[in-house]
Amino acid sequence: MDDPYLDELKNDFRDYSVELKKLKQKLLKSNSTLEQSRIVKKMDLISTKMENNQKQATKVTKSRLKGMKKNQKK
Repeated sequence: MDDPYLDELKNDFRDYSVELKKLKQKLLKSNSTLEQSRIVKKMDLISTKMENNQKQATKVTKSRLKGMKKNQKK
């Protein structure tokens, strides 16, 4: 299915994944507990965004499929 909005959601998810990988590397290299705490909070925020992204993508996909089924019946 070719949908610009779903493509945008997929790209956002990919960007979040890349950011998480970078933060993970920073976390592993960091010795400061304060900095580690900040990094973990950022990672948590990004993971929440990723969850919301996936929920939205699922809703949109279901909606698009429902619309396609309606169009096929006509």
